[in-house]
Amino acid sequence: MKRYLVFALVGPFVGGFLLLLTTTYQSGYWAQTSLGEVGKLFAVFFKTLQYSYLFGFLPALMIGAVDDILVHIRRIGPSVRMLLVGLFAFILASMTYSSRGPDSGAVQFILYGLVGFVPAVISSWLVHRYVEEPPAVAAPT
Repeated sequence: MKRYLVFALVGPFVGGFLLLLTTTYQSGYWAQTSLGEVGKLFAVFFKTLQYSYLFGFLPALMIGAVDDILVHIRRIGPSVRMLLVGLFAFILASMTYSSRGPDSGAVQFILYGLVGFVPAVISSWLVHRYVEEPPAVAAPT
């Protein structure tokens, strides 16, 4: 249960911030912004944090469930599990957020994929580091 709590608390917070950074980059905000206006970015982040949790709560729990499934397989170590969870979240986030229109491309795919990858890997690492893991069982052959 602690695993899901970590994913539910960390995932939407980090993912919401990365999504805000990605959308501001895609809109061209950073090309015409001075460092003095960066405070506005944090103000928007804290004003929209409730929506990050509202819309990121269930996806974070889904990624936590994938991590929970993988922790029970003995052949998969913690670092490989973190990578697999991150790759799964990368694919889900990039398919969810990136568009398929004429403005799509590799940069957009990677940036939106990192919105899922980074929080998933951080959450999986925190769970591995601070939450007691159950004994793993052998994978069926």
